[in-house]
Amino acid sequence: MSSWQPAEQGLSELLQLLREAVNPTGGYNVQDRLEHFNTIPDYNSYLVYILTQMPQESQYLRSVAGLTLKNNIRSYYPTIAGNVMDHVKGLCLQHIGDEDIGKTIGLVISAIMSRGQVHNWPQGLQSLLEKLGDPSATVVENSLTTLQRICEDCSRDLDREMNGVYPLDYMIPKFIDFFGHPNSALRLSAVRCAQQFITLRSAPLMNRMNELLGGLFKLASDDSVEVRKAVCQSLVNVFEFCPEALLPQMPNLVDYMLYSTLSDDEDLALEACEFWLVFAEMDMFRDQLQSYLPKVIPVLLKCMVYSETDLLTMGGEDDDAHVADSEQDIKPRFHKANLVEIERTDKDDLEEGGKKKSGTGNEYDDDEDDDDDDYDLDDDDDIYNEWNLRKCSAAALDIICTAYEGDAIRLLMPLLKTELESSDWLHRECGILALGAAAEGGVADIAPHLPELVPYLFIHLNDSKPLVRSITCWTLGRYTQWITQASQQSPDACKHYLEPFVQLMLQRILDNNKRVQEAACSALSLLEEEAGTDLVPYLQPILVTLVTAFEKYQHHNLLLLLDTVGTLADVVGDALNTPQYIDMIMPPLIKQWQATPDDSTDLFPLLECLSSITTALGKGFKPFAEPVYVRCVNLVRTTLEECQVAAQNPGAEEPDKDFMIVALDLLSGIVQSLNTEAEPLVANTNPPLVQFLSLSVNDEVAEVRQSSYALLGDLAISCFEHIRAVVPQFMPLAIQQIDPEAEFVSVCNNATWAAGEIAIKLGTEIQPYVEPMLQRLFPLMVNPAIQRTLLENVAITIGRLGLICPNMVAPHLKSFIQPWLLALTPVKDNEEKASAFSGLCEMIKVNPEGAAEAFPLLGAAIANYHIVPDSLKESFGNILSGYKNMFGAEGWEQALGAEAVGVLVQRYNINA
Repeated sequence: MSSWQPAEQGLSELLQLLREAVNPTGGYNVQDRLEHFNTIPDYNSYLVYILTQMPQESQYLRSVAGLTLKNNIRSYYPTIAGNVMDHVKGLCLQHIGDEDIGKTIGLVISAIMSRGQVHNWPQGLQSLLEKLGDPSATVVENSLTTLQRICEDCSRDLDREMNGVYPLDYMIPKFIDFFGHPNSALRLSAVRCAQQFITLRSAPLMNRMNELLGGLFKLASDDSVEVRKAVCQSLVNVFEFCPEALLPQMPNLVDYMLYSTLSDDEDLALEACEFWLVFAEMDMFRDQLQSYLPKVIPVLLKCMVYSETDLLTMGGEDDDAHVADSEQDIKPRFHKANLVEIERTDKDDLEEGGKKKSGTGNEYDDDEDDDDDDYDLDDDDDIYNEWNLRKCSAAALDIICTAYEGDAIRLLMPLLKTELESSDWLHRECGILALGAAAEGGVADIAPHLPELVPYLFIHLNDSKPLVRSITCWTLGRYTQWITQASQQSPDACKHYLEPFVQLMLQRILDNNKRVQEAACSALSLLEEEAGTDLVPYLQPILVTLVTAFEKYQHHNLLLLLDTVGTLADVVGDALNTPQYIDMIMPPLIKQWQATPDDSTDLFPLLECLSSITTALGKGFKPFAEPVYVRCVNLVRTTLEECQVAAQNPGAEEPDKDFMIVALDLLSGIVQSLNTEAEPLVANTNPPLVQFLSLSVNDEVAEVRQSSYALLGDLAISCFEHIRAVVPQFMPLAIQQIDPEAEFVSVCNNATWAAGEIAIKLGTEIQPYVEPMLQRLFPLMVNPAIQRTLLENVAITIGRLGLICPNMVAPHLKSFIQPWLLALTPVKDNEEKASAFSGLCEMIKVNPEGAAEAFPLLGAAIANYHIVPDSLKESFGNILSGYKNMFGAEGWEQALGAEAVGVLVQRYNINA
């Protein structure tokens, strides 16, 4: 043992400082003074001395010394002298059995193992394992607790060889032995220790899997609920990562998990319920597991009924629309930057990162929220929004209905009938929740029952219980696709389904209960996405209701309402652009605009909504454009100025760049909607808009660059003269972002699109940039793994470069023509597609051989091109005739196939 001794003065000073830390009196920052001590080489020797060698000091002060030591090790381990560290290690192992400060010492030891890596201190590990046999109960408990922390923090390091030895070969048997210890706290620690290595499939644990399972099953009826929870967690982990080990035990395991899922202890029940989520996704053992569904589904349904605890903690049974929200009711908002997409004929869902809104909200959360596409339930502070048994059961039922489809639905439907017909509103509510949970995977098998069930749900939109009304909104939202498709079959079907859905959901949007309002907004958003322009006949009542809701809603639901309005604008488009509708919807939005300060995150949903409105109204937005435009420019300018201040002052707080992103996106929407009529706004911007853009396109945050390139492209289309002079500045930057190894796909996408728009306007002056652009575009074009949206924009830009400089692009035609045609054939016939195909025709004129091998695809693409501009139609005809001459009539027809030949001969007057 080291003979190190503290200097009296240094010890006295440190003790005084620690006393002030324990009992702060103000005057100066104790933490800063303590931090300064790290400059003293043996500072940590002083701390461990106070922790272990000064029993005359209070337990609390010694613990503060120990926690300070632990934090120092975590922060400064590499710089602590080896002799100091050895001194700390020795005293900690010697005193871990101290009743007063042993647990704190355990924290120090686990910090050393974590920061110093376990393999650098195998003696410490060995010593802790040996102390598990110590006659002192305190030594054993503190040592095992310390080992538990080490297993949690260093599981991967422990799962490897150290000096020719695998520590887990010795540790795992020790832990399993402790499963039978009389002290429940030690049994729990032992299970937690072993559990860490299940997900790693550690060889030492796998070799003792039968022993582990035997030990866990013996603990299945343990007196301690905490131990039984740990057993459930461990068995779930084994089933997920080593299912073959549990298959022989499945009947007993299923019965145990069913029993535990029905436990009166809700925490234990929730741990057991997690098993069914894994059960549902175990595809490889589907046949073996299917026979258990008749037992599992009724239990899940039972657990979906609100418990008394749920009802007590939730509240929400009263009319509360007039009650102001507390700040914790408002979840943080984040903005998704604008992604430029080409419209497709197949109406696929947009790729990740796209602009499509989601109204699904948080599935199995009774406070549905469509703030974002993804929600982390664990981040919610409200106790009634936490992940609980009801939601876990509903999620498990959802996945089971998806995995087992008809088999699960056949078992569920009789049970649902009983629940839905119950006189107890709690069971009716549970049945409606289950019907919604089954929707995604089971809709095909539930469909025959929906003509009866949907009217039932319509009735319960007027239920006296707000919780029933809200869950009914949620469940109907899950069936909007069926309702929309059924309503499209006939006017009678529309009157039976779509009309009452709209009418009743509008009533619920104005409900006097905030939870119901929220669920109704979410359901209407989903209907908007599914029904699209089918809602145009109902625009008047929808807008009247939404405008009324602006006056009625409190803060939280007001933000959701903006999403619903924005989604409506997205799907009905220019149908909204009538004086009557503009006069209805714009005043409440302008009121919100004026009431929302520049530093409020409420601007995010408001500006997103206005972006959708500007796109829908087009030039109809012009009367409102100037103040919105000016404020967005100011938001961008202010954020950029704050960024410069933060860059010059390392201690300054970084600004929230989401304000700049959402402002850039709305500027983009305004320029796009007003087109050339945006020119006066851009001309009067001082300093010029391109000055801001020159900074934002270089921003380190990808979403800022993404939105900047979207705006740059829109300026190229509408106000090109304002960017012509700076093209030499922007083009090299755009080319740099067109990266075949693109880490930020959306930035690459928007830069590619913007470069194509600039090329069209710049004409042959684009020539110096063509070759470097092609070097980056071609690898993207031929990459089969590329994101669809990016692929389409790459193809459009290549086509446009070919239109302007065909002699430069045509020699490469053979290398990209096939994926090019596959990418653009499904795209909707529009101006962008026409310019790209015009470019292809110019390239084929220069190099007809380059497209010869792909002629069958080319013919199919032309045959599927329906709305063809006259100039392009002439080019298509010439190319088809040219290839007919090249291949001969027989070869030409054989390459195209009879169906395409018929279309092309008739449409392009080609002699048969």
